[in-house]
Amino acid sequence: MGPQTSVASRSGTLVSALRGTQEADLVAVSVRKAADAVVADRHGDQVAAAYGVNLTAVIAAERVKGSAGEIVRVPVMAPSGLPGRFVLVGIGAGTPRDLRRAAAALGRAARGRRHVMTTLGDGSSAEGARAVVEGIVLGAYTPPSAGLKSRAESSPAAQVTLVGKHPEAGLDRGRAHARATVLARDLAETPSNLKNPAWFAAQAAELGAAAGLEVRIWDEARLAEEGFGGLLAVGSGSATPPRFVRIDYRPEGVRARRPVVLVGKGITYDTGGLSIKPRESMVPMKTDMSGAAAVLATLLACPEVGVRRPVTGLLPLAENAFGASSYRPGDVVTTYGGKTVEILNTDAEGRMVLADGLGYAVRNLDPEALVDIATLTGAASVGLGKRHAALFSATDRLAEALTAAGASSGELVWRLPLVEEYRPVLDSPVADIRHVPGRGAATKGGGAITAALFLREFTEGARWAHLDIAGPSRSDRDEYEVTRGGTGFGTRLLLRWLESLR
Repeated sequence: MGPQTSVASRSGTLVSALRGTQEADLVAVSVRKAADAVVADRHGDQVAAAYGVNLTAVIAAERVKGSAGEIVRVPVMAPSGLPGRFVLVGIGAGTPRDLRRAAAALGRAARGRRHVMTTLGDGSSAEGARAVVEGIVLGAYTPPSAGLKSRAESSPAAQVTLVGKHPEAGLDRGRAHARATVLARDLAETPSNLKNPAWFAAQAAELGAAAGLEVRIWDEARLAEEGFGGLLAVGSGSATPPRFVRIDYRPEGVRARRPVVLVGKGITYDTGGLSIKPRESMVPMKTDMSGAAAVLATLLACPEVGVRRPVTGLLPLAENAFGASSYRPGDVVTTYGGKTVEILNTDAEGRMVLADGLGYAVRNLDPEALVDIATLTGAASVGLGKRHAALFSATDRLAEALTAAGASSGELVWRLPLVEEYRPVLDSPVADIRHVPGRGAATKGGGAITAALFLREFTEGARWAHLDIAGPSRSDRDEYEVTRGGTGFGTRLLLRWLESLR
C-alpha cells in the first residue's frame, strides 16, 4: 500500500532539467489566462524553442483556454534527448484549488508514462505546492489489482519532477496528505474476502507500530466481557467476528492534556443483515469501512506532519452479514455503557457500532473534542450529492473549524441542523431509544438528521461533531483529484483540522 508516484523538485529552468536527464517521457508547461490572452509560464518559450514550435501559434490554433485542468497536447517531433510528448496544463486563476485540479488532470494524463517533468506550481505559495503534490498523486491513483492482466498503460507515472521554485514545506505536507489519502483508498478498495475485521485490525497494528503509535485490539471475548453490545450484535451473523481497535498518538514534548478522539465506522462489508440490501446496493459495500480507513490513515500521518495534540483513534470493526445468529428487527441491544436500543432495521448498523465507540470515548478518554466519521446514511447523499459530507455539531467553533479544514483540503462539508423537533421519533416503548424512526413516525425524511440525533445520545455533552460521508466516500467516475471507487474522503480534512490545533 502507498503512493505509486514519487514527487521530487529541482531548481533551475525546465530546459536545463530536460537536458540533464534521458528518462523523462512527458514534459508539461502551465498556461493561464491573462487579460485577453492565454500565456505560458516563464519556462514556456524556452521549451517551445527547444522543440522548434511557436507556442503562441499553438495556443491560438488549439483554442487553449487555460482553465484549471485543461490538458492540450502540443504537436511536436521531439528532438533527440527531449521527451516525445509535450503538453500544456491550464491552471485557471492559480489558486490552490485550481492548482490541485490542474495537477490531478496532469497526473491522470501521465498514466502509463515513466517520468514527467513539469513547471506546474512554479513560484506558488506553500499551499499551492501542497495542492500540486496532492493533485498529481491522487489524480493518477489506480486501485490495487490482481490477476495476470498487464496494467502498465494505465498505471500512474513512477516519477514526477517539479521544476522551478516550490516551497519544500508545502511539498512535504502535500506528500504526507497524499500518502495518507492513498492508504485510505487502498484500504477501501481491498476486496472484502480479504478485508475482514481481524485483517483490518492486523493492518492497524502493523502500520501503527511502524509509525510509533500504541495500538490495542479487543477480540470478541473481550468485547463481550466489557459490554460492547452494539458491535457484537452487528457482527453476530458473520463467520468473521468483530474487533475494536484503539490507536494512541502522543506527541513528544507536549504537556499532558485531554486527547482529541476520532471514531471511524468500520463495516468491512455490509449486506444489510436480515434487512437485506438489493443486489445493486451491495456492490460497493466493501467501502463501508471508509470512516475507519480515514481515521487510521489520519493517525498514521500525525507524527509525520507534527500534530501537537494527543489524538486517539477508535475503530469499531464488524462485518454485517446474515445467518442463524444474526441480530433481528425487534431485538433490544445493550450498548457500551448500558443504554438500550430497540432495533428496527439491521441495515442501520453503522450507528450501532458508533454508539459503542462514542460510549467508550466519553467514559474512558475524557475527550477535548470528539469527532465521528461514517458512511452512515443515503439521506445525506440525497440532500448534498457526492461532493459534500454532512456535518452535524452543537458546537459552533468546532463546526467552523471542520468547515474551514474541508475548504482548504478540497474535502467539502456542509453543516446541517440537529432539529430538536425530530428527536421524539426515536422514542421507544421497550428500550431507552430506537436507532431509526418507527413506523408511522410524525416526521418523514430527515434520515441523516435523525441518525445524528441518535449518535448524540451517546456523547454525554462532549464537544462533538459527526461527519456523514456516505456521498463523497465513493465515486462512480474520475473528477479532478477524486478517482473512481473509494476516495479516501475525510483523511485530508481531519489532518488539516488537527494541524490547526495548538
